[in-house]
Amino acid sequence: MKDNTRNVSRNRIKSMLTPYGFITPACLTILLLVVYPILYGIYISFFDTNLVNKWDFVGLRYYIQSLTDSSFLHSLWKTVVFTVTVVSGHFVFGFIFASILNMKIKLRTIFRGILILPWLFPDVVIAYLFKWILNTQSGIVNELLIHFGLISEPVGWLSTSATAFPCVILICIWKGYPLVMVQILAGIQTISSDLYEAAEIDGASGWQRFVYITIPALKPILTTILILDTVWVFKQFTMIWLLTAGGPGSSTMVSAIEIYKNAFSYFKYGLASAQSVYILIICYLIGVVFRRLLRDD
Repeated sequence: MKDNTRNVSRNRIKSMLTPYGFITPACLTILLLVVYPILYGIYISFFDTNLVNKWDFVGLRYYIQSLTDSSFLHSLWKTVVFTVTVVSGHFVFGFIFASILNMKIKLRTIFRGILILPWLFPDVVIAYLFKWILNTQSGIVNELLIHFGLISEPVGWLSTSATAFPCVILICIWKGYPLVMVQILAGIQTISSDLYEAAEIDGASGWQRFVYITIPALKPILTTILILDTVWVFKQFTMIWLLTAGGPGSSTMVSAIEIYKNAFSYFKYGLASAQSVYILIICYLIGVVFRRLLRDD
């Protein structure tokens, strides 16, 4: 009896510990690659340091300085404009293409593969591809516009303040819309056709069916993808850095590039860390606000 009791106890303990054994590797990975860097970055923000032998405690000085730093505030505003515009573009094109691909059209599978291609290519490939396309001297865009007489001389699309930021926005919209498109398409295909048929019988227009059936049914998916897409776009770095590096001047200087330059060009690691903490707080608040606004009543 005692042996049976011990075996039962061991089996119970084993069954209780087994789930923790499965999640332990993932938890350790998150602690090492996410939690530790965040905590270390917050720690650095309280010091004037070169990360080697200089560690002068400055308290909240860099946090206060960031709030009065015109260049950081300018980059923050640029980031807000960039995020709102790009995320809106993602959802507009995502909805349009998802609706088209949901129709029974010829070669639908081929079109799906073509429309998802931008998301499959790495940011580096997309950035250098568009730098070549928009090149001032030998870019395809300038060649075509001159050929059709729309412009008389080449335009520096990425080297002119007036055009650089709009071009970066359009490129980032083109790069990111497939993710939204795929999620919306998957959601649309789960909606029962009976709902649309009943609404059509009741005299609902196409717009009314979209507003009162499609949108409510997609609400959980839209909430998730809106939060993720907004946070990803808000901290976008790679694409903008490779296309313009924040220039010309500060026309494309978003917060991520401003922080990067403060840290690795001007070696102001404490200031850059404090600014990063602000971005972390903003990204967290974005998630909280969207969940509150779009929660299921």
